[in-house]
Amino acid sequence: MTESADTALLTAAAAGDADAVRSAIDAGADLEARGGNGATALVAATKQNHVEAARVLIEAGADVNAKDDIQDSAYLYAGARGHDEILQLTLANGADLASTNRFGGTALIPASERGLLPTIRILLDAGVDVNHVNDLGWTALHEAIVLGDGSATYVEVVRTLIEGGADVSIPDGEGVSPRRLAADRGYDAIVAEIDRAG
Repeated sequence: MTESADTALLTAAAAGDADAVRSAIDAGADLEARGGNGATALVAATKQNHVEAARVLIEAGADVNAKDDIQDSAYLYAGARGHDEILQLTLANGADLASTNRFGGTALIPASERGLLPTIRILLDAGVDVNHVNDLGWTALHEAIVLGDGSATYVEVVRTLIEGGADVSIPDGEGVSPRRLAADRGYDAIVAEIDRAG
Protein backbone atom coordinates (compact mmCIF):
# COMPACT_ATOMS: atom_id res chain seq x y z
CA MET A 1 0.00 0.00 0.00
CA THR A 2 1.54 3.26 -1.09
CA GLU A 3 0.40 6.82 -0.53
CA SER A 4 0.42 7.40 -4.30
CA ALA A 5 -1.89 4.43 -4.88
CA ASP A 6 -4.28 5.76 -2.23
CA THR A 7 -4.24 9.21 -3.83
CA ALA A 8 -4.80 7.68 -7.26
CA LEU A 9 -7.76 5.70 -5.91
CA LEU A 10 -9.42 8.74 -4.37
CA THR A 11 -8.86 10.84 -7.49
CA ALA A 12 -10.16 8.12 -9.81
CA ALA A 13 -13.24 7.50 -7.67
CA ALA A 14 -14.17 11.17 -7.53
CA ALA A 15 -13.73 11.41 -11.31
CA GLY A 16 -15.74 8.27 -11.95
CA ASP A 17 -12.90 6.53 -13.75
CA ALA A 18 -13.69 2.88 -13.03
CA ASP A 19 -10.63 1.57 -14.89
CA ALA A 20 -8.31 3.84 -12.90
CA VAL A 21 -10.06 2.76 -9.70
CA ARG A 22 -9.33 -0.87 -10.63
CA SER A 23 -5.69 -0.03 -11.40
CA ALA A 24 -5.23 1.75 -8.06
CA ILE A 25 -6.72 -1.22 -6.21
CA ASP A 26 -4.40 -3.57 -8.11
CA ALA A 27 -1.49 -1.32 -7.09
CA GLY A 28 -2.36 -1.90 -3.44
CA ALA A 29 -4.44 1.16 -2.59
CA ASP A 30 -6.23 1.13 0.77
CA LEU A 31 -9.97 0.88 0.02
CA GLU A 32 -10.69 2.85 3.19
CA ALA A 33 -8.14 5.64 2.61
CA ARG A 34 -9.58 9.06 3.41
CA GLY A 35 -9.49 12.10 1.19
CA GLY A 36 -11.09 15.53 1.48
CA ASN A 37 -13.73 15.87 4.22
CA GLY A 38 -12.82 12.41 5.48
CA ALA A 39 -14.49 10.71 2.53
CA THR A 40 -13.47 7.25 1.37
CA ALA A 41 -13.20 6.59 -2.36
CA LEU A 42 -16.62 4.95 -2.25
CA VAL A 43 -18.26 7.97 -0.60
CA ALA A 44 -16.55 10.25 -3.15
CA ALA A 45 -17.83 8.13 -6.06
CA THR A 46 -21.32 7.95 -4.55
CA LYS A 47 -21.59 11.71 -4.09
CA GLN A 48 -21.03 12.11 -7.84
CA ASN A 49 -23.31 9.14 -8.65
CA HIS A 50 -20.44 7.39 -10.44
CA VAL A 51 -22.10 3.98 -10.58
CA GLU A 52 -19.35 1.93 -12.24
CA ALA A 53 -16.60 3.32 -10.01
CA ALA A 54 -18.77 2.56 -6.98
CA ARG A 55 -19.45 -0.94 -8.27
CA VAL A 56 -15.73 -1.69 -8.65
CA LEU A 57 -15.05 -0.43 -5.12
CA ILE A 58 -17.93 -2.37 -3.55
CA GLU A 59 -17.01 -5.56 -5.38
CA ALA A 60 -13.44 -5.13 -4.11
CA GLY A 61 -14.77 -4.96 -0.55
CA ALA A 62 -15.12 -1.24 0.20
CA ASP A 63 -17.16 -0.56 3.36
CA VAL A 64 -20.61 0.72 2.31
CA ASN A 65 -21.18 2.01 5.87
CA ALA A 66 -17.94 4.03 6.25
CA LYS A 67 -18.87 7.66 6.99
CA ASP A 68 -17.18 10.93 6.08
CA ASP A 69 -16.77 13.96 8.36
CA ILE A 70 -20.46 14.93 8.02
CA GLN A 71 -21.70 11.38 8.71
CA ASP A 72 -22.54 10.48 5.11
CA SER A 73 -21.86 6.88 4.04
CA ALA A 74 -22.30 5.52 0.52
CA TYR A 75 -25.51 3.84 1.67
CA LEU A 76 -26.95 6.89 3.45
CA TYR A 77 -26.03 9.33 0.68
CA ALA A 78 -27.31 7.12 -2.14
CA GLY A 79 -30.59 6.74 -0.26
CA ALA A 80 -30.89 10.44 0.50
CA ARG A 81 -30.21 11.51 -3.08
CA GLY A 82 -31.97 8.81 -5.07
CA HIS A 83 -28.79 7.28 -6.48
CA ASP A 84 -30.71 4.02 -6.75
CA GLU A 85 -28.17 1.88 -8.60
CA ILE A 86 -25.53 2.55 -5.97
CA LEU A 87 -28.17 2.19 -3.24
CA GLN A 88 -29.03 -1.30 -4.49
CA LEU A 89 -25.32 -2.21 -4.53
CA THR A 90 -24.90 -1.05 -0.92
CA LEU A 91 -27.99 -2.97 0.18
CA ALA A 92 -26.64 -6.13 -1.46
CA ASN A 93 -23.31 -5.66 0.29
CA GLY A 94 -24.01 -5.14 3.97
CA ALA A 95 -25.66 -1.73 4.28
CA ASP A 96 -26.60 -1.04 7.91
CA LEU A 97 -30.30 -0.17 7.68
CA ALA A 98 -30.21 1.32 11.18
CA SER A 99 -27.33 3.70 10.47
CA THR A 100 -28.15 7.39 10.72
CA ASN A 101 -26.99 10.67 9.22
CA ARG A 102 -25.88 13.82 11.06
CA PHE A 103 -29.52 14.64 11.84
CA GLY A 104 -30.06 11.23 13.45
CA GLY A 105 -32.20 10.11 10.53
CA THR A 106 -32.24 6.97 8.41
CA ALA A 107 -31.86 7.14 4.63
CA LEU A 108 -35.65 6.95 4.31
CA ILE A 109 -36.23 10.34 5.96
CA PRO A 110 -34.38 12.56 3.44
CA ALA A 111 -35.67 10.40 0.58
CA SER A 112 -39.19 11.16 1.77
CA GLU A 113 -38.39 14.86 2.18
CA ARG A 114 -37.25 14.96 -1.46
CA GLY A 115 -40.17 12.92 -2.81
CA LEU A 116 -37.92 10.17 -4.20
CA LEU A 117 -40.59 7.51 -4.70
CA PRO A 118 -38.48 4.75 -6.32
CA THR A 119 -35.87 5.18 -3.56
CA ILE A 120 -38.51 5.15 -0.83
CA ARG A 121 -39.87 1.87 -2.20
CA ILE A 122 -36.38 0.33 -2.30
CA LEU A 123 -35.71 1.35 1.29
CA LEU A 124 -39.08 0.13 2.57
CA ASP A 125 -38.62 -3.18 0.76
CA ALA A 126 -35.18 -3.48 2.36
CA GLY A 127 -36.73 -3.12 5.80
CA VAL A 128 -35.71 0.38 6.93
CA ASP A 129 -37.73 1.43 10.01
CA VAL A 130 -40.51 3.62 8.60
CA ASN A 131 -41.26 5.07 12.05
CA HIS A 132 -37.71 6.05 13.06
CA VAL A 133 -37.68 9.49 14.70
CA ASN A 134 -34.68 11.73 13.95
CA ASP A 135 -33.01 14.29 16.22
CA LEU A 136 -35.47 16.95 15.04
CA GLY A 137 -38.39 14.86 16.27
CA TRP A 138 -39.54 13.92 12.77
CA THR A 139 -40.31 10.65 11.02
CA ALA A 140 -40.25 10.17 7.24
CA LEU A 141 -43.98 10.94 7.24
CA HIS A 142 -43.47 14.28 9.01
CA GLU A 143 -40.73 15.29 6.58
CA ALA A 144 -42.86 14.39 3.54
CA ILE A 145 -45.61 16.64 4.88
CA VAL A 146 -43.63 19.54 6.35
CA LEU A 147 -40.83 19.75 3.78
CA GLY A 148 -42.83 18.52 0.77
CA ASP A 149 -45.15 20.73 -1.28
CA GLY A 150 -48.41 18.81 -1.04
CA SER A 151 -48.25 17.89 -4.75
CA ALA A 152 -49.40 14.60 -6.25
CA THR A 153 -45.88 13.24 -5.78
CA TYR A 154 -46.00 13.88 -2.04
CA VAL A 155 -49.51 12.46 -1.75
CA GLU A 156 -48.07 9.28 -3.28
CA VAL A 157 -45.09 9.43 -0.89
CA VAL A 158 -47.46 9.63 2.08
CA ARG A 159 -49.57 6.77 0.70
CA THR A 160 -46.45 4.66 0.14
CA LEU A 161 -45.14 5.35 3.65
CA ILE A 162 -48.52 4.47 5.18
CA GLU A 163 -48.67 1.25 3.13
CA GLY A 164 -45.14 0.58 4.39
CA GLY A 165 -46.33 0.76 7.99
CA ALA A 166 -46.01 4.46 8.89
CA ASP A 167 -47.83 5.19 12.15
CA VAL A 168 -50.02 8.25 11.49
CA SER A 169 -50.51 8.81 15.23
CA ILE A 170 -46.85 9.65 16.01
CA PRO A 171 -46.65 13.40 16.73
CA ASP A 172 -43.69 15.56 15.74
CA GLY A 173 -41.26 16.98 18.31
CA GLU A 174 -43.75 19.76 19.11
CA GLY A 175 -46.55 17.28 19.74
CA VAL A 176 -48.35 18.02 16.46
CA SER A 177 -49.95 15.10 14.60
CA PRO A 178 -49.23 14.35 10.94
CA ARG A 179 -52.89 15.04 10.15
CA ARG A 180 -52.75 18.51 11.65
CA LEU A 181 -49.43 19.25 9.96
CA ALA A 182 -51.09 18.44 6.63
CA ALA A 183 -54.35 20.25 7.42
CA ASP A 184 -52.53 23.41 8.55
CA ARG A 185 -50.81 23.51 5.15
CA GLY A 186 -54.01 22.93 3.18
CA TYR A 187 -52.84 19.54 1.92
CA ASP A 188 -56.33 18.06 1.71
CA ALA A 189 -55.33 15.01 -0.34
CA ILE A 190 -52.71 14.10 2.26
CA VAL A 191 -55.26 14.59 5.05
CA ALA A 192 -57.51 12.16 3.16
CA GLU A 193 -54.72 9.56 2.98
CA ILE A 194 -54.12 9.89 6.73
CA ASP A 195 -57.84 9.64 7.49
CA ARG A 196 -58.07 6.50 5.36
CA ALA A 197 -55.23 4.97 7.37
CA GLY A 198 -56.52 6.15 10.73
